[in-house]
Amino acid sequence: MTTGDDFCTLPCACLQDRHDPRLVVVTGGPGAGKTAVLEMARRSLCRHVLVLPEAAGIVFGGGFPRRPTDVARRASQRAIYYIQRELERLHVDEQNAALILCDRGTLDGVAYWPDTAEEFFVELGISQISEINRYHAVIHLRTPTTEQGYDNSNPLRVEGAAQAREIDDKIELTWRDHPRRTIIDSAVAFPTKAHHALAAIGDELPACCGPLSA
Repeated sequence: MTTGDDFCTLPCACLQDRHDPRLVVVTGGPGAGKTAVLEMARRSLCRHVLVLPEAAGIVFGGGFPRRPTDVARRASQRAIYYIQRELERLHVDEQNAALILCDRGTLDGVAYWPDTAEEFFVELGISQISEINRYHAVIHLRTPTTEQGYDNSNPLRVEGAAQAREIDDKIELTWRDHPRRTIIDSAVAFPTKAHHALAAIGDELPACCGPLSA
């Protein structure tokens, strides 16, 4: 999990002070490898790329009650949604990044909501299409099975392999209508998976910021 304003580190030939930021979601179920991929992106992309912290990590890491009741699950997902929106809005409005990598997107909450997707949209006063249209692209890393190396050693990760895959399937369904979506399967070794994910992120960079470094 990143914290604060986490801009990537490499120099960039682009001399623009302001950009029209592109929001790109990096998503997937628990244990999909998002944290590792985003850390690799932070080290290999130019200074005009920003990696946002995970809203759920801010909520639960900050002491928000994590209880199994439906009331608590709704409360936590509302909190995550609004934090995610404000994190994104802050940097979109400041125009200080060309590409904003989001550790999950606002629609991920559907996978953790105890009721139907329609009830999630009504509760938050949004629609699926309005949230899809906010993001330039979606990169979905699939959650591995136990045989593929699922790891729940993260203390904030409470899901077993079967539950994690179920969440991953819900996320896949929720983002299915996005016109620019890349799915990266877990049937390959993680270095290969990470390479494909970084290449997909690199494809979303504006021309002024150039390709991924070699």
